[in-house]
Amino acid sequence: MLHFADHNCIARRAFLGRTAQGVGAVALASLAVPACASAASLRGVYEKPPLPQKAKRVIWLTMAGGPSHLETFDHKPKLAEMHGQPMPESLTKGQQLAQLQGQKLVCFGPQHPFEKMGPNGTEICSLFPNIGSVLGDICLIRSMTTDAINHDPAHMFMNTGSQIAGRPSMGSWVTYGLGSEAADLPGFVVLTSLGKGGQDQPIAARQWSSGFLPSKYQGVQLRSKGDAVLYLGNPAGITRDRQAADIDAINALNAQHDALAADPEIATRIAQYEMAFAMQASVPELMETKSESPETLALYGCTPGDGSFASNCLLARRLAERGVRFIQLYHKDWDHHGGVKDGVALKAAEIDRACMALISDLRQRGMLDSTLIVWAGEFGRTPMSQGGSGRDHHNKAMTVWLAGGGIKGGVVYGASDDLGYAAVENVCTVHDLHATMLHVLGIDHAGFSVKFQGLDAKLTGVEGANVLADILA
Repeated sequence: MLHFADHNCIARRAFLGRTAQGVGAVALASLAVPACASAASLRGVYEKPPLPQKAKRVIWLTMAGGPSHLETFDHKPKLAEMHGQPMPESLTKGQQLAQLQGQKLVCFGPQHPFEKMGPNGTEICSLFPNIGSVLGDICLIRSMTTDAINHDPAHMFMNTGSQIAGRPSMGSWVTYGLGSEAADLPGFVVLTSLGKGGQDQPIAARQWSSGFLPSKYQGVQLRSKGDAVLYLGNPAGITRDRQAADIDAINALNAQHDALAADPEIATRIAQYEMAFAMQASVPELMETKSESPETLALYGCTPGDGSFASNCLLARRLAERGVRFIQLYHKDWDHHGGVKDGVALKAAEIDRACMALISDLRQRGMLDSTLIVWAGEFGRTPMSQGGSGRDHHNKAMTVWLAGGGIKGGVVYGASDDLGYAAVENVCTVHDLHATMLHVLGIDHAGFSVKFQGLDAKLTGVEGANVLADILA
């Protein structure tokens, strides 16, 4: 098992920092490039991935709030037959529920019809014809489970493999392992969108934290509407050359301090100054989606700069082209405790075309085979009614889908029971999903760990995880 212990790096930096060729000198040499022309690409701990690498990057599409698998991708005709009847107690007795605990449990049938789509006639909700048109590229996992049943800990578990705050997010783990090929953008970028439903549930920045990993691996949120980064421009009267001179001076002082203190966060601070300077030029160009062809804008169905999920999908493709390693999109307002029929219809209209466009655009540009796309919420929804028109949180069954980088397309993996209450075939855990993600990126999850508080901390936890070999291309 490989261990990446930071104290070895610190000791080496302390030693080298006291010599003519120490880190301080190296940092100063890097700053000798005129006006910080570009920031160095973020390096990972692997010079070469230990396993064959199928995917070079990840685009993770988070449907925040918990989308109902029963109105999206898991067809349950038996649940439709039992609509209005009592939920079988054999399934629910003694089980953890969220807000339905102790209440009368009544079956609530799917609120929209399902249709056969894709090359294999897979039945998915009729609200998603565009996703249906690219099902040949998609692997549906209908047996996904999670440990958490409330939003924040469920997001935490999906992002970090733990419900304990302070652990590194998967994006941080991936960039820590592989680094980034982007010279003038962060290696891990986050974008959020809301849509028309209006439930702006907060998504805490700790969801993309680097935890106990060096902070240079944390996610950087870009605003999808208005200024992508606040204070990106220089104040009046400050030229780019003058800004570069200030950064040169600050980083020279930081480099001298680093040589004495041997604190890894000082090296991070130097890198952040360089990255911030580079982003002053790269981010405006990145966000200028008006330069895209009319055909591409029509494919995504977005207006440049409108802050929509569709615009963020287009930005995700642009970020991927520029070498960003991990791109995570959050689309909010999937928490349908009431009005699930209209709520899912509204959300489907916001994401269906955009998801298809992202897959199609990447394929057209020859990037789909090297890009892993994941579509997931933080949990599923109950097959029982809540308030007569909604569904409660549910962690025993949910559907996620994957496409691209090393994943078989046109397949369905696993199944939930006839009512969609619990996964029963090829049950998949969050740790399994993370292990599979790392595998296609060329990383063995079992040997990818960091010593933290005396333990071998891993993205895939200590409970055990399995790579989902049956879905690998």
